[in-house]
Amino acid sequence: MQSLDEDVRLMLAFREGDPRAFDRLFRRWSGPLLRYLERMVRDAASAEDLVQEAFLRVHRSRERYSPDARFSTWLYRIATNLALNELRRPRHKAVHSSIGDEQALPLPSRGPAVDEVVDARRMGGRVEEELARLPEKQRAALCLAAVEGFSYAEVAQALDVTEKSVKSLVHRARSTLAERLREHWGHEE
Repeated sequence: MQSLDEDVRLMLAFREGDPRAFDRLFRRWSGPLLRYLERMVRDAASAEDLVQEAFLRVHRSRERYSPDARFSTWLYRIATNLALNELRRPRHKAVHSSIGDEQALPLPSRGPAVDEVVDARRMGGRVEEELARLPEKQRAALCLAAVEGFSYAEVAQALDVTEKSVKSLVHRARSTLAERLREHWGHEE
């Protein structure tokens, strides 16, 4: 067999009956997958549930697994589909605000000035709010490409769209975010 990445080797070992291989995949990917899903569904408890469900589906699908793509691409495709389904539920239709927007951060005496930290937190919170307002596929494409570091080809596989569609989704997401942030910060001055 051609040179396979470590994750594919682990998944194939799990498919052949090695439960330790699944444990290693879970330990390796549960953290990054949780962060991605938290950005997608904007709810820590739901994201944790979705991580568990994604790995349950990996476990159940082990017999059908084929190393046509990187394991991470397959895993994120499962997770993205779960997140999109979760976002279609009625409780996710309202835009959520970031937790702790008004809470002050304790600062060490040699750290940045308080006003710099407050401005950075406000900007970060605003970016998170605007990210949450993006259409789900745009948000998923942007998070997978810009945050998770997936190539456009891998994002295309994860979202089950063409690479050209991914480029368009990411471009529209970035443009929309930039426009909304310009509008917001322009009105506050």
